[in-house]
Amino acid sequence: MTIERLREWLHASTNTVILTGAGMSTESGIPDFRSASGWWNNIDPRTVATTEALAQNYALFHEFYKMRIENLAKAMPHEGHHILADWEKSGMVSLIATQNVDGFHQLAGSQRVEELHGSIRTIRCDRCQQAAAMEHFFDKIECIHCGGQLRPNVVLFGESLPQASWHISIEAIKAAELVLVIGTSLEVYPVNQLPMMTTGKTVYINLDVSQHKTQFDLTIAGKIKEVLQQL
Repeated sequence: MTIERLREWLHASTNTVILTGAGMSTESGIPDFRSASGWWNNIDPRTVATTEALAQNYALFHEFYKMRIENLAKAMPHEGHHILADWEKSGMVSLIATQNVDGFHQLAGSQRVEELHGSIRTIRCDRCQQAAAMEHFFDKIECIHCGGQLRPNVVLFGESLPQASWHISIEAIKAAELVLVIGTSLEVYPVNQLPMMTTGKTVYINLDVSQHKTQFDLTIAGKIKEVLQQL
């Protein structure tokens, strides 16, 4: 019944916005940093994915992100990513705002994607902000422009979200008739505020929906790929 109701809402909506999180990527083999089996249980993010680690423990910072990038190279978008891209092509989806840094939505063909936590697929200098080559980051080569340390273009703990993507996402969600929140625990501020900014219908799709049942018009518990395939 919930799948059928969402199907009806999708067809009726002329402006649907989607917000995705880590659960969208775990089915591609990307570790979920916040689940019970996530890496965060083994590596405290406050000691690695931070501006302090970048400045004070670059060796650990570099090792962590090099490992993440190498793991990403072994994974691909799953069918759920392609389904969302097909919805966009058919005019059913206006925008995808994502907390994920893996770029899978774009690889699957989605065009209108706002990366709220940046992208791990590109590198820049932390000092002068100039773009840098991935191989330079892998080899721990300093910035060729200023000698600064290289880093992925992700948002670290202690940094602000990219303002352009943030504001575009806010305006899109405010104007949406339907907002689908897919595969996020909604624990990270300020992105967890976005679903409540709409006057449209809200749907939450996640493996565990128990904590957010009262916040949404509709909740669907299940694996993301399977739910999207059913839709």
